[in-house]
Order: sequence, then C-alpha cells, then structure tokens
Amino acid sequence: MSILATAFALLALQPGWTWTLYEGEGPLVLAHEIPDTPQLRAVLECEPGAGVARLDLYGGGAAGGIATLASGGTTAQTESVGVADHRSLAMRADHPVFGQFVLTGQLAVTVANRSQVVEVDAAHLVKLRRFAELCGG
Repeated sequence: MSILATAFALLALQPGWTWTLYEGEGPLVLAHEIPDTPQLRAVLECEPGAGVARLDLYGGGAAGGIATLASGGTTAQTESVGVADHRSLAMRADHPVFGQFVLTGQLAVTVANRSQVVEVDAAHLVKLRRFAELCGG
C-alpha cells in the first residue's frame, strides 16, 4: 500500500467521520463526512435506477486523467475530471469493480500514479449495499 493510501486509511479511523446515506427527493448520496460540517472525503451519487454512480474524492488533489479502479482483484479504467477541490469519476453499477467494492467496502483509485483508497468499514456496508441496490438499473 502506498504512503498516501496508508495515510488516508489512518485518517478514516479518526473520530467523527462516518458514512451517511441520503435518500428521498433527488439523487441518492452516500457521503463519507463529519456530519454537520463541510468536511468530506468521498461522495457517491446517482439517480435511482440510473445504473451509473459518480464518485467525488476529496483530499487527494483535483488532477484529471485516466483513473484505474481496483477492488477485490478486479480493475477498470475510467476518466477522472478535476473539479475545484476534488476529482470526479463515473462507475457503472453493473461493472465487476463496483460489485467487488460493494462486497469488500474497499476501492483503490489511481490517477497519474497518485492513489486514494475509499474504505467503507463493516458497520456501514449496509449503507453501501442499499446505495448500490437503489442505484442499479
């Protein structure tokens, strides 16, 4: 694991950070956040039934380019776009990488040799699975 990935894994263990699922009117949102603050690490968003989720990653720069996604031994590539203070990319809900992410709660995203790891701990996997269920088309 790279130094950056290790640092993000350690940050994920800090108190106050949680995964929150927002459903109702509008898009589904699963956010890794400190509630009631503007602090975000990762946000998954999709329209219910659309089959495509957008992942916004904070704290690793806003570099764009080809992103390699890896989870549970599967990989995929997609385009990452730099947006202000984060990077944004799309993932198909029916792709094996997304399926492995839903099972394991771990997704590594590498853009231009810089990696970030999204980690949903076991206590919050039910939220990730609900997000995937509602997002899938």
